[in-house]
Amino acid sequence: MEIFKSDFLIVGGGISGLTSSLVCAQKGSVTLLTKGKTEETATEKAQGGIAVALDSKNDSTSFHLEDTIEAGAGLCEKDAVEVLVKDGVERVKELIEMGADFDKTSTGFELNIEGAHRKRRILHAGDYTGKEIAQTLAARVIKDKNIDIRNFIFGKDLIMEGGRCVGVIAFDSLKNRQIAFISPCVIISTGGVCQTYKYTTNPEFATGDGIAMAYRAGAVLRDMEFVQFHPTALVQFKGLGEEIAFPQFLISEAVRGEGAHLLNKLGERFMEKYHAKAELAPRDIVSRAIFEEMKKTDSDHVHLNLSGIDPEKVQKRFPTIYKTCKEAGLDLTCDDIPVAPAAHYFMGGIKTDLEGRTNIPGLWAAGEAMSSGVHGANRLASNSLLEGVVFGHRAAMSAIAFRDTSKAIPSSVAGKNVKTKHGKMVKAKEINKLKGFIKNLMWKDAGIVRNGHDLEQAIIELHKLSEKFDVEPENKDEAELINMTLVGKLIAGASLDRKESRGAHYRTDCPQKDDKNWKRHLEYSI
Repeated sequence: MEIFKSDFLIVGGGISGLTSSLVCAQKGSVTLLTKGKTEETATEKAQGGIAVALDSKNDSTSFHLEDTIEAGAGLCEKDAVEVLVKDGVERVKELIEMGADFDKTSTGFELNIEGAHRKRRILHAGDYTGKEIAQTLAARVIKDKNIDIRNFIFGKDLIMEGGRCVGVIAFDSLKNRQIAFISPCVIISTGGVCQTYKYTTNPEFATGDGIAMAYRAGAVLRDMEFVQFHPTALVQFKGLGEEIAFPQFLISEAVRGEGAHLLNKLGERFMEKYHAKAELAPRDIVSRAIFEEMKKTDSDHVHLNLSGIDPEKVQKRFPTIYKTCKEAGLDLTCDDIPVAPAAHYFMGGIKTDLEGRTNIPGLWAAGEAMSSGVHGANRLASNSLLEGVVFGHRAAMSAIAFRDTSKAIPSSVAGKNVKTKHGKMVKAKEINKLKGFIKNLMWKDAGIVRNGHDLEQAIIELHKLSEKFDVEPENKDEAELINMTLVGKLIAGASLDRKESRGAHYRTDCPQKDDKNWKRHLEYSI
C-alpha cells in the first residue's frame, strides 16, 4: 500500500476544505482529498448567497447574531454565533480581495433579504454564489505549490495511534486500490448527510462519510436529529419513476426574498396562516406548512408564483433558475412553478470547539460536517457559506498551532490500521437498490414530520441492514452504503430520543417545544 505524508491533510474540497487548505499551505505541505473533482461539492450548488453584515449603516453583527439565534430555536451557542458573524465580515472581505465577483449596484454591493433575516445582508453573485466562491478559492488552491490535490480519493477510515488521529486510509476510486495518507493534522470537511433522503438538493457525494469515519474512531457527534428541509425544490414530472434522479434542483430562498408567493393546489396563498412573516418565515416553518398544504389538497407539490416581480429583474437576478425552469418547459417570470421540500442541510455533525477541534487529538472538523453549535435546531438562510469560510479558517489556524508541537509519525502506523476482515458484502448490482431503500425509509420515517413509532421502525430496519455489512468494504460504493446506514441510524435514534418538537425536528406525538427537559444538545459516541 502506497503511503503519502504531508504536514496537513484536508478531507473534502468544499468551501471549508478549500479555505483550510489555503491557510495551512502558508505554514507547510497540504494534501487535499476530494471524493470527485475539485469544486464538485454542495458549495458549488449554493445559489442564494452568503449572509454577512457588510452594510454598517443599516445592519450590524449584533442584528445578524440575534437573527441567527432566533432561527436556531433555543439551541444556538451564543459564543459560536458571535464568532460566525464577527469573523465573517473579515473572511468575506478576503474573498472579495481574492476576486469573488458579487453583484453590485451604483452605490455598492447589492444585498438581498431571505427568510428570518431582518435586514438586507445577503451578498450574492446572481443565483450561483456558491459556484463563484468555490471557483475563486479553487483557482488559488490549484496555483499553490504547497497544496497537493488528490481527486477521486474516498476517505474510508481514520488512522489512529495512541488515541491520536494521524491520517486516513482511503480508496483511490480510479485505480481501485487502498492508499494511506499520514499527517499530524487531519481536517474533515466532507459536508453533510442529506443523500440519506429520497428527495434532496445535495450532490450525490453527500453520504455522511466524514461524520461516519469520525464516529467509528471515537469522535463525539452532536445534534444528529436536526436535518433542514429546504421548502422549495423544483418538482419535475418527466422521467421520474421509482428511482428518482438526484439531486433535486433548488429554487433559492432568494426568490421569495424578492417577492415570490407560495400557492397551494387551489391557487390560494397560505403562508399567512402559519407565520406572521409569511413566505419569509424560517425554513422549518415554511417546509412544514407546504407539507400540510400538500396533505390537505392531496397533492405532491405547491406552486411558487413570481408574477409580481418584474420579468426583466427575474431573468437578471436568477439566470440559472430561469434557464433550468425553461429547460423543464416552465417560464419563471409568469408560470406557477411546482415545488416541494427536500432534504438540504445538516445542522448536526462532529462536535467541535470554536477552533474546530474534536475530542480526538490531531482531528478537526469544519463546515457542514462539524457541529459547533452555531446553527442550533435550525440554520438561518445563507449562513452555511459563511460557516465554511469562518470555521475552515479557524480550524486551519488551530491545526497550524498543533503542528508546531506534534511529534513525527512513523509510516508503520498505516499498516496497523488496515482492517483485513474480508467477506462478500452484497452484490454490486444491489448497492443502488439498498441505497434507494435507505433513502425511501428515511424520507418516510425520519423526514419533515416524525413520530416515535415510525422512528422505531426505521431504526429496526436500518439495524437489520447493517448486520449484512459485518465485512470490510472493498470500494467506494460499498463504503458509502455502510456510512449511509450508520448515519441513518444515528439520525433516527437522536430523533427518537428527543421527545419534543424544536426547529427542524418535529414530532406529531410530541408537538410542543419543551425547554425544561430538552433545551440541550444530544451527544453520541462509541
